[in-house]
Amino acid sequence: MTSKLDQLKQFTTVVADTGDLDAIARLKPVDATTNPSLLLKAAAMPRYAELLGQAVAASAGDIDLACDRFGVAVGQEILKIIPGRISTEVDARLSFDTQATLRRAERLIELYQQAGIGRERVLIKIASTWEGIRAAEQLEKAGVQTNLTLLFSFAQARACADAGAFLISPFVGRIYDWYKKAEGRDYVGAEDPGVQSVTRIYDYYKAHGHNTVVMGASFRNVGQIEQLAGCDRLTISPELLQQLADDQGTLQRKLDSSAQGQAQARLAESQFRWEMNEDAMATEKLAEGIRQFARDQEKLEKLLAASA
Repeated sequence: MTSKLDQLKQFTTVVADTGDLDAIARLKPVDATTNPSLLLKAAAMPRYAELLGQAVAASAGDIDLACDRFGVAVGQEILKIIPGRISTEVDARLSFDTQATLRRAERLIELYQQAGIGRERVLIKIASTWEGIRAAEQLEKAGVQTNLTLLFSFAQARACADAGAFLISPFVGRIYDWYKKAEGRDYVGAEDPGVQSVTRIYDYYKAHGHNTVVMGASFRNVGQIEQLAGCDRLTISPELLQQLADDQGTLQRKLDSSAQGQAQARLAESQFRWEMNEDAMATEKLAEGIRQFARDQEKLEKLLAASA
């Protein structure tokens, strides 16, 4: 009997949600993702100390640039051991500034290219605000593919598909967290609101002819992963990947891409903002997620400044 992880890999692209090189080498995902929180953890690992120092030394006191250099350096190391792509995130504090997001994304791509890594191996991660989605639309047209993250609502998913985003990362676990707290109850299996959200997005994309990849993210337990088996991609922490690798049970495919159709009319900005306003969970979790990433970005900056 093969492990559930091996079974999952038969119909879903598995992505490692970590900067831990040992875990990535052991669990053999196709792609990997990072974010400010994961980069902060990586910065505390002894194996990254030299890269941290090099990023600071090469940035002439520009801490923003040093952070980008460190993120790219971590991405370079990860790309040495995975066959696919690395997702590298734009500073969350730029989430409501389209032009600033574009400039930062272009710099990240330039830094990767200076390191000999083509844009075809990089996804630029951007928060799924209206402004972030507009930046992603421009990047996609310029040949830079994007990963729209901190995605909690169907309105965000529709707008990302309208923009031609290469990939979205709906946050299963954080949706689950909100409803568990709000409703005072736990959720298991297919009744999990996070699972239901991703399933709805996946079915909509396939039924309406959208090519945007759906990559479920932010899992709290393997049950959520199992319910989304068959999703285009799933980005999973090393701990949950290991649980799947250790489980020899049978894993059934839950999502299927057989439905095909035509896309609906483009979502207008006013409609997007109204639907977000009506979705308390999505509004709260998007704002909270941006704040959390911003605080970790600031902690990373302090760490880099202290090592200068």
